[in-house]
Amino acid sequence: MKRTQTAITVLLAAGMISVACKKSADSTTTTTTVDANVPEVYKKIYGATSITADGSYVYIKTNGTPDHKSVYYATSNSLYENFSGTTFGGNTFSKNPNSISSVSYTFKIPLNPQSAANKSATSLGPIGVSLNGVPFFNQYANTNQPLSGEIVSFDQWWGHPAPTGEYHYHVEPLYLTTVKASKSALLGFLLDGFPVYGPTENGATVTNASLDAYHGHTSATTEYPNGIYHYHITSSDPYINGSGYYGTPGTWSR
Repeated sequence: MKRTQTAITVLLAAGMISVACKKSADSTTTTTTVDANVPEVYKKIYGATSITADGSYVYIKTNGTPDHKSVYYATSNSLYENFSGTTFGGNTFSKNPNSISSVSYTFKIPLNPQSAANKSATSLGPIGVSLNGVPFFNQYANTNQPLSGEIVSFDQWWGHPAPTGEYHYHVEPLYLTTVKASKSALLGFLLDGFPVYGPTENGATVTNASLDAYHGHTSATTEYPNGIYHYHITSSDPYINGSGYYGTPGTWSR
């Protein structure tokens, strides 16, 4: 796979940082506006259109469209790429009838996440945001059915759009783990503010058995050397999140 180049220009003015980044070799240049007081770790969300903070929450705005090619883009889009063959889990790909649409998301995420005394289940729809601005969804298909029936429709980078056009990842975002970052890298955040990491840690594959009921554990990471609770994506159900949020979730809107 050919790594894409990221061109970044940073301008500090009036307490804001504007970061212009070329999302892929086939896309146009977009600009991310970042508050100067936003913690450095959130600046890794390169797919955001803006990132602001108020001391309690970070607000991440995205349009939800992937920066990688997909068979679900319109054929007139430069990021359209035909796809057939094998997708996630060795399944034979079967395209769903939906197409990718731009969505104006705002993710409101706690800046200082804490374990919730009363854990809450995730709902259908976005449960977090990945580095390229695409939402994470939970392990269920529409009407809370097992995801097994939808897996065949995951594209070449293991995402797909909902009937209303919202592209999303239920499983490992393959473009992030193999092109933009790595299998052990930070991949995004859930709505409770706890980070999501890839399917390897310290050179070993993470399994469901090594994680708690919420699909995470506490240890040091590159971004959090003093340790933090974090989720891991694995290759088997529940993939990203287990029995619910470990912390108290913020909100998302569109």
